Amino acid sequence: MRRPPAVAGTWYPGDPGRLARAVDGYLSAAGTPPRLEPLVGLIAPHAGLMYSGPVAGHAYAALAGRPVDLIVLVGPSHYLAFDGVAVWPKGTFETPLGPLRVDAGAASRLMAVLPAARDLPAAHAREHSLEMQLPFLARLHPGVPILPMVMGLQERDTIVALGDALAEVCAGRSVALVASSDLSHFFDAGTANRLDGRVADLVAAFDGEGLLEELERYPEFERGRYVMCGGGPAVSVMLAASRLGARESRVLHRANSGDVSGDYDRVVGYLAAEFGGPRPAEGAAR
Repeated sequence: MRRPPAVAGTWYPGDPGRLARAVDGYLSAAGTPPRLEPLVGLIAPHAGLMYSGPVAGHAYAALAGRPVDLIVLVGPSHYLAFDGVAVWPKGTFETPLGPLRVDAGAASRLMAVLPAARDLPAAHAREHSLEMQLPFLARLHPGVPILPMVMGLQERDTIVALGDALAEVCAGRSVALVASSDLSHFFDAGTANRLDGRVADLVAAFDGEGLLEELERYPEFERGRYVMCGGGPAVSVMLAASRLGARESRVLHRANSGDVSGDYDRVVGYLAAEFGGPRPAEGAAR
């Protein structure tokens, strides 16, 4: 099974050289942050690269050079409403920088232990939430297999069950779990900062249950606007990361689309975060 790019040439450069230079620029600008050891999970945004790339660069700078053998991608479904989680079971996800191979064994195990998991190619056909992560992965870890999935209706039972299943499937592996999510949508920057600050505080506290409760304060169709469009995937990754031994969380960067466009009347928020082991001593990872 081959999943071709859906937004190459529109949301990000379709030319390999231009795309590589853009990704390298975002990674370079992020620098090398003090690291959590080991790294278990990330949150990274998924808007058009010119808007979310400066923030995603901070997330993926934390993944650079890590010895991982599986990268799990969990994003929201923007175009198709369905129950459960749509797993891409085998084959490749194509990118202008080369293909990324799906770990068919991991996909099969996940579908065996998670009743909510489905083989639903239509959920992936137009979806950008995973695709926007791929240029960074193709640049940093082109040979590492991926396990890609999108979450449909973000219901508590699905979110918690996915977190448990990921922990079971990934146990004993050097895995990086990536939750793809933007923050609030289309508020003025002041309102967005207040709403996004609440989410950032919960992420920084590594409080997956608290983030789930924040999502549940709103009707499902409003959660992406007021909290996170990928809030369910973010909670699942936080729960799984905790089960896999992560004990700390760090918000690496937060911004909004107005920082690029100059329009602060109607913005989308972005956050980069990492989950992993104990924090290093001050200056130890410099």
